[in-house]
Amino acid sequence: MPGIGLMKRRLETEKQAIALATSGIIKKYNVIENQIIVLETQYDSDSGDWYVAMGFTEKRAVVKMDSVHATILEINEV
Repeated sequence: MPGIGLMKRRLETEKQAIALATSGIIKKYNVIENQIIVLETQYDSDSGDWYVAMGFTEKRAVVKMDSVHATILEINEV
């Protein structure tokens, strides 16, 4: 299996990462998409993970996603 740098990423852009993170927040917290705001996005090139900080209804959460498998690894409420 090739290293993380050689594997094709499914989450290639910030826009794709935000879409997946939004979907995860909607499913976990049962909120409407219009209530969610993106606070910050960050890509970790060493691990190949996206981090998206989102705010919604008095809450804040950070969504960690694997860019190669395009899956949410965890959602942590802050």
